[in-house]
Amino acid sequence: MPSTVIRRFSYDAHSQRLVIEFLSGRRYAYIDVPPDVYSAMRRAHSRGSYFNACIRDRYSHERLEDQA
Repeated sequence: MPSTVIRRFSYDAHSQRLVIEFLSGRRYAYIDVPPDVYSAMRRAHSRGSYFNACIRDRYSHERLEDQA
C-alpha cells in the first residue's frame, strides 16, 4: 500500500543507516537503526504510522540534500 507520507526508503545493514525520502522531497538519514526495526517498517501496513511511532524522535538523524 503506498504511503501518504513516505515516497521511498532504503537501509544499509552494515552501517545501520535508514534513509527516508518523504513526499515533500526531503530526505533524512536515521542513524543506528537496528535491522529488526527496518524489517518491521517494511512489513508495516502504514509505514507513516510506523515511522511516527517507532523511528521519529527515537534515532539520531541528519537531513540530506534534496534530490533534483
